[in-house]
Amino acid sequence: MKKIILSTVAITTLALTGASADTGSDIAEMKAMMKQMSQRLAKVEAENKQLKAHKKSTHKKRSSSKHVVTSKKEQDKIASLEEKVEVLEKKYTKATPVFAKTSKLKFSGQHYLGFVSKKATGTSSTNNFEMRRNYLQVKAYLFDDPKSYLRVTLDETTGNGDNTLRFKYAYLYLNDVLPYTGVEVGQSHRPWLDYEEHQGWYHRAVDKTFTESKESADLTNSADMGVNFKTKTPYFTSELGLFNGEGYHSSDNGAGLSAEWRLTAAFLGNGDKKRHARKSTYFDASFWGQYNVKNALNNNQTYKIYGFHTVYNTPSFLVSAQYNIADNTNNIIANPVSNRMHHNGHGYSVNADYRFGEDYKYDLFARYDKWTAKDPANIVANANIEHFLYGVAWEQNKNVTWYLNGKHYNPKDGFNYAGSGKNKFDAFMLTAEINW
Repeated sequence: MKKIILSTVAITTLALTGASADTGSDIAEMKAMMKQMSQRLAKVEAENKQLKAHKKSTHKKRSSSKHVVTSKKEQDKIASLEEKVEVLEKKYTKATPVFAKTSKLKFSGQHYLGFVSKKATGTSSTNNFEMRRNYLQVKAYLFDDPKSYLRVTLDETTGNGDNTLRFKYAYLYLNDVLPYTGVEVGQSHRPWLDYEEHQGWYHRAVDKTFTESKESADLTNSADMGVNFKTKTPYFTSELGLFNGEGYHSSDNGAGLSAEWRLTAAFLGNGDKKRHARKSTYFDASFWGQYNVKNALNNNQTYKIYGFHTVYNTPSFLVSAQYNIADNTNNIIANPVSNRMHHNGHGYSVNADYRFGEDYKYDLFARYDKWTAKDPANIVANANIEHFLYGVAWEQNKNVTWYLNGKHYNPKDGFNYAGSGKNKFDAFMLTAEINW
């Protein structure tokens, strides 16, 4: 009896002090067993009380074989529970405790592991294993409001034999600072790309979005130092932010800032809910943009970007289209052509998904991008670029998705979006997307 009680106390103490076992499932199992043991101990105590009361009233000696504290069946059940408690107790005592000055820590990760076979015009074929994304993320919940937290995301980028580890996100999110509105302060989401990636293009493991991809428009990236106000209502969502402007890959020169926005109409409602491609139905239209003043990456140029986007999604299919315009007319003669053309041009993208099978776990997808980069000084010709993606995805489970796809890139005028020389190529890719 004492052993059961001591084991219960020990397990309870370990669970409450944060030993890092296998978290939820083990703790739930221990709680269930402790509940069962508590019920059986209560029954034993009740039987003992009845026995004592009976002895006192009759003053007669009873045989222990006739009045036992517990039946054989009860003893076997208690012994089985005790054995399970001892196993978990040993497991917890060997674990390494995790301590933090917060009520809760949440860890997660995302990884894109792939293989690419590529053939460019005028060159030999290349074959490479890739690690296109390697994220490690932690959220610390610092407030009574469970929707407010500190987020830190580490981003390892690989390419050309170089591994670079960056802080992609490092911000404090405060929920409901205004009606229906929270705010990110620090190295935060920029208003557009996170929406485009999570509502209109679900295949980031294969390539970045039209707006970000270096085979397409490459107008902006997803994170920067600043502040971002995020509003969510059923039929309207928005993000309004002020940032350094250079993005998390580069240093800021302090000369200017970037005002950025996204305004989205959610025609079918549910704009305030978290959506899932294979479960949600939504129809959105968005207007987004940024006014970037004296950006260091473009020799203190000021440029403007505008975009129009629409998407319709059901569990079985998705269709999406967008049109972007970039205007950069500052210091056009003094700057090299790659700086003049980088944020100057226009183009469009369309993409579609068809999902089938049980729980729509198979996905056929395709995307076509067309971008025309212009030289504002009209010194060199336009750079017309086509980018075509196609393939199939298989969601093996909630943690792992596999991709088999092709990519066709055609810089018709021999230049890319920024006016640099570029060859036509075709590539075939195998990718594993891992989330945990």
